[in-house]
Amino acid sequence: MLSCPHVVGAAKLTRRLVAMLMMIAALATSRAAASAAPLMDWPDLLARPMPAPTREFAYGSAPEQVADLWLPAGKGPFPVVLMVHGGCWRSNVAKLSIMNYAAEDLRRRGVAVWNIEYRGVDRPGGGFPGTFEDVGAGADKLAAIAPGYPLRVGHVVAFGHSAGGHLALWLAARGRIGAGSPLKTSRPLPIAAVVSSGGLPDLEAVRAGGNCGAGTVERLVGPPNAIRSDVYADTSPAELGAGRDLEQLISGDQDPIAPPAMADAYAAKMKLRGASIVALTVPDTGHVELISPGTPAWAATVRTIQRFLLSR
Repeated sequence: MLSCPHVVGAAKLTRRLVAMLMMIAALATSRAAASAAPLMDWPDLLARPMPAPTREFAYGSAPEQVADLWLPAGKGPFPVVLMVHGGCWRSNVAKLSIMNYAAEDLRRRGVAVWNIEYRGVDRPGGGFPGTFEDVGAGADKLAAIAPGYPLRVGHVVAFGHSAGGHLALWLAARGRIGAGSPLKTSRPLPIAAVVSSGGLPDLEAVRAGGNCGAGTVERLVGPPNAIRSDVYADTSPAELGAGRDLEQLISGDQDPIAPPAMADAYAAKMKLRGASIVALTVPDTGHVELISPGTPAWAATVRTIQRFLLSR
C-alpha cells in the first residue's frame, strides 16, 4: 500500500517530536537526580589542610573534656562564637576538629571561636547527664578564661551543626531548666543568639524518625523515673522553648539527616509559644555543605552569625 507524502512527513515529524520530548524528559530527570544527591561528602571537606586552634583548654579530666580557642589577629576585644560539633551525639562519629574549617574561617573574619568537645553517648560517663554536663561545663569555662584574653563574652552567639545544633539550642535554654533536674545550674553562661545548622532541635521527633540510629536518643536523655518522668523536659529545646534568645535554623534542602521539615516544625512550635524563630532552607545543599567554607550554605551562616553578633 502506498502512503501519501504529507502523511509520511507528518509521521516523521511526530516521531521526531516524541523523541525530542523524551530527550528533554530524560535530561530533566538526570538533572533532578543529580540535584537530589548531596553535593559534598565528608571526604570532600576533610581532604582540605586542617587548620589549628590557638590553644586547647581542659574543663575536666576526661580526654573529651576540652575546648579549643581560636583567636583572630589583632588586639581585640573580639566577638565570640561558641561552637558545638555534631555526630549524632557519638564520639566515634565526629570530634571537635570537624569544625576547624568553620572556626578558621570565622577567625579570619575577626571572630573568636570557642569550640567545645564533649563525651558522646558511646563514651564512659556520656549520655544522660554526662553529655549535657560536659557541654554546659565547656560553655561555662569560656567565662572563666575570658579575663586572660581579649574576648567579649557579654554577647555570645552559639553555633552548632547537626547534633551540635541541638546542643547549642539547649545551651541557650539552660536557664529555663526546672529546679528538680540534675542539669540545673545556678549561673549558666548567657547565650544571646543561636544558629542551628542542620540541627536536631526536637529529640522526640529525632527518636521517632530514627535519624541517628536506634537507642541513641534513649541513651542521651536517660530513662524516666519517679522524679524525672518527662525525659525531654530538660534535654530537648522543643520542650524548653526559645525564650528571648534569637534563633535561626539553617537547613539544606537535600539533607537526609536533618531535613528542613524538622526545623520548620520546631519553628512552628516555638511560634505558638510566642517566639519568633527563623527557618531558612538553602537549595542544592546536603549536610556537609552547612559547615564547609566556600559554599552558599556557609555564606548564609556567616551572614547570620555576623548579624547576631551586632544585635543587642
